[in-house]
Amino acid sequence: MADVLSVGVNLEAFSQAISAIQALRSSVSRVFDCLKDGMRNKETLEGREKAFIAHFQDNLHSVNRDLNELERLSNLVGKPSENHPLHNSGLLSLDPVQDKTPLYSQLLQAYKWSNKLQYHAGLASGLLNQQSLKRSANQMGVSAKRRPKAQPTTLVLPPQYVDDVISRIDRMFPEMSIHLSRPNGTSAMLLVTLGKVLKVIVVMRSLFIDRTIVKGYNEDVHTEDGKLDIWSKSNYQVFQKVTDHATTALLHYQLPQMPDVVVRSFMTWLRSYIKLFQAPCQRCGKFLQDGLPPTWRDFRTLEAFHDTCRQ
Repeated sequence: MADVLSVGVNLEAFSQAISAIQALRSSVSRVFDCLKDGMRNKETLEGREKAFIAHFQDNLHSVNRDLNELERLSNLVGKPSENHPLHNSGLLSLDPVQDKTPLYSQLLQAYKWSNKLQYHAGLASGLLNQQSLKRSANQMGVSAKRRPKAQPTTLVLPPQYVDDVISRIDRMFPEMSIHLSRPNGTSAMLLVTLGKVLKVIVVMRSLFIDRTIVKGYNEDVHTEDGKLDIWSKSNYQVFQKVTDHATTALLHYQLPQMPDVVVRSFMTWLRSYIKLFQAPCQRCGKFLQDGLPPTWRDFRTLEAFHDTCRQ
């Protein structure tokens, strides 16, 4: 009884109304089944007509009876109290002019977006904690002595191992050539040439990729002193777009415990640009949009999309 007074709804009548709706749907279904079956199971035409009309009238009477019962129960249900369960935000859904003031739908969208943001922030926090460079407060409180910080083993891989991984990846893709050099010590720099489509400068720290620059096949990738130019952007907008997508791919392919898998996955994704100017967009089917080919490649399926079609 307290629920009835606080909410303003007769819950028992509400339950009966739901049952009445189900009965009404069953009655309507029987009407359409009668129309579908037609006249049969009688030897004469007149007998079939009379049986069909009688059966059809019974079904219509059932629909009318169930509809009247539903109307009676709807009057017994009552109206909700003015204290809306969603408070002020729930009252926005009662605005009849949704096209002009879609506040409630926008509020729900913002709520879903905030939930997704919180979820992805949790994932990012977990990944960052795996490579935490700070000494935790718990460790500081346990012992006053400074403990030597253990260096992550994945950051100090021997150069021979890095060379072996890059060599295996180079043999995996015949249309892709990889030239490895170490102009500044042990850190490797890769010059990846993909067919006659593009060139990619990959700056690495052990087996971790720090930076990528994508340029056209005919563009100069060296500075005046003969070193790889890791700062200048491409002169073409299409390859600037691909550079941005490559940076996004580096953030996507993250597996600190298995850096060789990350490099192989990134190179597999990069290889999908072999048909940069030949593959149409998988959504709109066009080869060009705003003068640019499909520059985005899906991280899972490697399908081509325009930058605006991938949303």
